[in-house]
Amino acid sequence: MLNKVIVLCCCLSATVADIGSESVVTLPPAPKPYAFGYAAGRFPGHIDRTHSEVSDGSGVVHGSYAYVDPSFQIRKVDYIADHNGFHPVLNKNAPALPNDTPVVAAAKEMHLVQYARIADQHQHVAQGVVVPQDSNAVEYAKNKHLYLFQKIAEEHARIAAEREALKLAQHPNSLEQEGDY
Repeated sequence: MLNKVIVLCCCLSATVADIGSESVVTLPPAPKPYAFGYAAGRFPGHIDRTHSEVSDGSGVVHGSYAYVDPSFQIRKVDYIADHNGFHPVLNKNAPALPNDTPVVAAAKEMHLVQYARIADQHQHVAQGVVVPQDSNAVEYAKNKHLYLFQKIAEEHARIAAEREALKLAQHPNSLEQEGDY
């Protein structure tokens, strides 16, 4: 019986050793086609960089990016990235930004009108101080905050009085002794 157990242990250890000696290679997943693009700027309504890219899934990527350089010139780079590397081409004649749709143009115009109205109001503030008026929601929130603050302050005062009374009840001569120092 002991011989059978020894033989079985030897077989298992050889099997485990065999499994551990193999190296497992995980192949990367096959490339998937994709496309993306974005336009961004340092503040709203101002685009100073764009990027778009398309991959057909075979490992070849076509793309372009554009940016405004320090001399305020638009620089556009078209590129291809494939198995042989990254191949950029600088395009010095970058196309102008696209024209706004009528909806976007109307929104920009409304924004500029509102901006001018607010700027005009702020210029006339120098004659007298204009204090902003609270909305109903802000007024409600302020009142709620003050009510809760008062409740908490009253609760703290009550707790402090209870502690002081308890301290005096436990040590009635403590106030007299404190004055003797």
